Amino acid sequence: MLLPEFIYDLKKYSHNIIKKYFLCFLSAFFLILSFPPFDLFFLSWIAFLPFFSFLYNSKDYKTAIMGGLIFGFFYFLGNVYWIYHSLYYFGSVPLLFSYTVVIMLALYLSLYLGLFSLIYKNLLRNNFPSSFYAPFLWVTIEVIRTYLFTGFPWALIGYSQYKFLLISQIADITGVYGVSFLVVLFNCFIFDLWIFKKRKSVQPLLPYSTIVISSVLIILIFIFCLFYGAKRLTELEVGDNLQVAVIQGSIPQNEKWDFQKIEQIINIYKDLTRKAKSYNPTLIVWPETAIPFIFEKNRHFTSELVNFVKEENIYLLFGSILEKEENKFTNSAVLLDPNGVKAYFYDKIHLVPFGEYVPLRKVLFFINKVTVGIGDYQPGEGYNVAITPFGKFATLICYESIFPGQVRKFYQKGGNFIVNITNDGWFGNTSGPYQHFSISVFRAIENRKPLVRAANSGISGFIDSRGRIMSKTKLFDRTYLIERIQLNDKLSFYTKYGDIFAYTCIVVSLIFLFGNISIGGKKWLHLRI
Repeated sequence: MLLPEFIYDLKKYSHNIIKKYFLCFLSAFFLILSFPPFDLFFLSWIAFLPFFSFLYNSKDYKTAIMGGLIFGFFYFLGNVYWIYHSLYYFGSVPLLFSYTVVIMLALYLSLYLGLFSLIYKNLLRNNFPSSFYAPFLWVTIEVIRTYLFTGFPWALIGYSQYKFLLISQIADITGVYGVSFLVVLFNCFIFDLWIFKKRKSVQPLLPYSTIVISSVLIILIFIFCLFYGAKRLTELEVGDNLQVAVIQGSIPQNEKWDFQKIEQIINIYKDLTRKAKSYNPTLIVWPETAIPFIFEKNRHFTSELVNFVKEENIYLLFGSILEKEENKFTNSAVLLDPNGVKAYFYDKIHLVPFGEYVPLRKVLFFINKVTVGIGDYQPGEGYNVAITPFGKFATLICYESIFPGQVRKFYQKGGNFIVNITNDGWFGNTSGPYQHFSISVFRAIENRKPLVRAANSGISGFIDSRGRIMSKTKLFDRTYLIERIQLNDKLSFYTKYGDIFAYTCIVVSLIFLFGNISIGGKKWLHLRI
């Protein structure tokens, strides 16, 4: 009888948990649907309402924090689950342990929302509109997540709006954080109206002043952002055109470093390049680590590639492993000019932990990185920019495209377009490649540069300086894509000054956290649990 009783108690407990935290599950579910590949971006504009309602009705801080952790766990689990694919299929990590790693990552990321819930619940005890503090606090949490422990700014709320270009144009001033701010602000606005009506019913003398002021300010903010977006989307831009080709070799990840298939892989890229050349592109781009050998060290295949470039008379940008010193390798981008001369190179600066190197290797000696072949990569030391007869550009290698603060550093002294080379074959047919591509839209808007993207297995494509997707490939297609992009040498506010908006949000959050303001005779900040 003990086992049936245990099962009954477990079912009852689970039912109670689901019932108690249902609103947190619902908010997480709405946000997951807001991101690719679902792209129901409009859901994010109401996604926080169930969660805010839960926090408002929670009776103690412990419940509020637990609700934040549950909300965060499922929100992140639904957006980063694809990591298991890399670990299991290409990292020789057992399936169960791969799931465990993803769960642990989601739990770690949920801590940020547990913290958000604690502070939000504390400030909610007053009659102060949440619109005045919650959006600032949310952006602060996103900024911390971008930089803490090497950073993992995946699934920032703003990225869900990559198709809502009218509102996303503000990113050339605020970065993607400004779009996150607007989404949370709108949720707070609706919530404040609801909560004010509820409070008014039990406190008839509650003044209208704060809710009126916040409503007017919020409406003005959105009017400005919409008009600004319309202006940016319709204004004429002057700049030279450049015909570019991207090659998507779609080499299976388990074959990519097979020594017996080097010739076959190179021939795939050569054949696609010859087909693309018939459209007379000025620049041809191959993906990250497109060539399955160490460029310059393997003399036979290096000579073969250089001769191919000279025969075809092309500018070729490709990803390769380089050996800078003995047994010190970099994940790099190399540009060969029509004479076969190395005109530019860039060594990837922001490496992927456990993907390209193992942090604290002396302690974690039992862990191997996911990428095949050589030992840990060495990070690059400079923000190298290619200066060519047809324009000036930088190359973002894979993971680097998700860091807005790093990307802008390449363009502070000018530039015409952005190139992103990546190998998303690690992610398989999951939401990973779709989300990674959508993030690139914001790098184009923030810096007002057209973006060229070459991915091994997809998604490759072209994005203009307003964030409009000009064309893109499907996943796992072996193909090429040609597009004429309009160069843009202007420096956006964001490129010049960086994350001023984000840092302002941090300052405002700190004021609310550590201030000693009294409203209605009550101290509004309590940090007791």
